[in-house]
Amino acid sequence: MTAPLRLGVLGMGRAFTLMVPTFAADPRIRLVAAFDPRPGARELFSREFGGRSHDTPEAVCADPDVEWVYIATPHGLHAEHVQLAARYGRHVLVEKPMALTLADCDAMVEACERAGVQLIVGHSHSHNAPVRLALELIRQGAIGPVRMVHAMQFTDFLYRPRRPEEMDTTRGGGVAFSQAAHQLDIVRLLAGGRIRSVRAAAGRWDPARPTEGAYTALLFFEDGAFANVTYNGYGFFDTDTLMDGIGELGEPKPERAHQQTRARLRAVTDEAAEAAFKAERNFGGSQYQPARKGPPAAWQHFGPTLVCGERGDLRLTPHGVELINEEGARFISAPTPVVARSEVIDELCAVAHDGIAPLHDGRWSRATVEACLALLESDRRGCDIALSRQVAPALSPSANGAA
Repeated sequence: MTAPLRLGVLGMGRAFTLMVPTFAADPRIRLVAAFDPRPGARELFSREFGGRSHDTPEAVCADPDVEWVYIATPHGLHAEHVQLAARYGRHVLVEKPMALTLADCDAMVEACERAGVQLIVGHSHSHNAPVRLALELIRQGAIGPVRMVHAMQFTDFLYRPRRPEEMDTTRGGGVAFSQAAHQLDIVRLLAGGRIRSVRAAAGRWDPARPTEGAYTALLFFEDGAFANVTYNGYGFFDTDTLMDGIGELGEPKPERAHQQTRARLRAVTDEAAEAAFKAERNFGGSQYQPARKGPPAAWQHFGPTLVCGERGDLRLTPHGVELINEEGARFISAPTPVVARSEVIDELCAVAHDGIAPLHDGRWSRATVEACLALLESDRRGCDIALSRQVAPALSPSANGAA
């Protein structure tokens, strides 16, 4: 049996908290070192995983036991920390969004290439098994050439506890960087990757939360396909009701979840208290609740997604993909996952052990960042924004392993 990949962790906030069940349950991974500015997170990491806790990001990257560095620090630090890991010769798994500027994305790609190390960006929901299954069906010609994609997601994103910079778009806040990075990655993957131009509008409807909480965009692809993507994080309608009652994280969604999110936030008195509230709910905080053990109820998802081709349509669900054509409807199931987000580890291991080129590499993820930035620029300028850094998805087996 191949030895587990040895991961060092930079940042144990919300992103790491969501990945903990995967890291803890997947035998292909061993967490050996970590950094976080919160002592409680470092102490819990040592107790839970038996790894070393370090006082600086550099110490994690320099740790001789570390093969890969998982970077889950705030968005604005991704570029700095990827380049730090590369200088120490460590392969990198960095959370989305890859970075906040194309210049930073360029620096990250160049640093990893110069050091001869791999760069994978994730988790994004384009890793999800139903997305990979839909991609395989498209590549098999099940619906003919893709002509249109429709994607929508309505959540309570803006009213979950936030740090001050998460309400500042210039520092990576708002839905464009945190949520469009998921949705545009999915749509790019299913429609061929190469967006020609973006026309978008964004909503900033709550002065107390002064960043983008909603957007809608038309994406025009180089081959003539187009997509409409919509996101609303203001916490009223819930598109999980259209996804078999399964929430984004693959578990049944409680009733009135969005209203409860807003009610909890009303009890917070100021920015500092809100940031502290968020920190205490994350790994190592006083209110941290480990995820329940056992397989999730279904696959994770990012809301209703329909792919329309010349000879049929695909509807993505938390349980698989529905194929609708002139013969009727047929459901192709994706077996319930044993470990949540194991698709991320699938790609990681394919790269590390089998030498397969990653699907979510630096160039692919830089193109998603370009699309996110175009969304914001189109809203500001009120016009179409042309894109120039787009790439097609890789054709390697790692891109369609779900099928």
